[in-house]
Amino acid sequence: MIPVLTRDMVEPYLDWLALADALAEGHRRPPARIEDVLIGRGDDRLLSRAAWIDGMGLGVKSVTVFPQNAARGLPSIQGAMLIFDDETGAIEAVIDTALVTKWKTAGDSILGARFLARKDARSLLIVGAGAVAASLIEAYSALFPGISVTVWARRPEAASALAARYPGTLVAQGLEAAVRDADIVATCTMASEPLIRGAWLRPGQHIDLIGAFTPEMREADDDAMRRARVFVDSRATTLRHIGELMAPLASGAIREEDVLGDFHDLVAGRAGRRSDDEITLFKNGGGAHLDLMTARMILRAWRDAQG
Repeated sequence: MIPVLTRDMVEPYLDWLALADALAEGHRRPPARIEDVLIGRGDDRLLSRAAWIDGMGLGVKSVTVFPQNAARGLPSIQGAMLIFDDETGAIEAVIDTALVTKWKTAGDSILGARFLARKDARSLLIVGAGAVAASLIEAYSALFPGISVTVWARRPEAASALAARYPGTLVAQGLEAAVRDADIVATCTMASEPLIRGAWLRPGQHIDLIGAFTPEMREADDDAMRRARVFVDSRATTLRHIGELMAPLASGAIREEDVLGDFHDLVAGRAGRRSDDEITLFKNGGGAHLDLMTARMILRAWRDAQG
């Protein structure tokens, strides 16, 4: 029988550092083949993202976005991910997309930080207060035990509510001062205009940009991109697809060769932080290949728990 895995069934067995290890191992395999399909009807959307990695298998994550569902008392976003066997093409599992997306998104960021943040980082600023921000608190706290966490959001009440869920988490009153003070700055907003200014950055910081996922979105300005050494999770899914890279490339603030590496380069040791003084900037763009790697880890954890 094909298992259908939900958050309640699997999450107790998951571990952030094990996920980072699994993502690193996935990038030692051949590059993924990736395709996205978007179908629309009025305001409604169906997005399907597929990846195939030799030796790991195939994954398809399909999500519906129906904005009017809120008025019906139903979720606006719903979906599932299928994992297929690499040799036979048989379906191995169906996994809740919310579970995959949560762990993939924060896991992507902490793998980047593992290679690019200073090992002695002691303070983390999270810009944003949604579901991703909560998973970032958990993931970064696993990577840097004892790290001090501060949250800033446009709505102070949202930041306060998130901080209350995690004892010891602070709420920033001003964004500029909070950015200047943090060793690591992780942004997870829906911004279309930059929030992070290059003038605020200082030597040794690591900037983790998560929120932007369309050509119109970005969270850091051109000056930040110029001042930092820039890395991405995947060149194929960021350079020509996300405003965070598209805008500074179009303006001439950076060139493609200024993007110094992606996960394949970082894992292989061809790129990374060179000194404690440089500013590193990582664009977490996501992608179906990361969904597949994450789903594989989730399925393995569930199988191991079954004995």
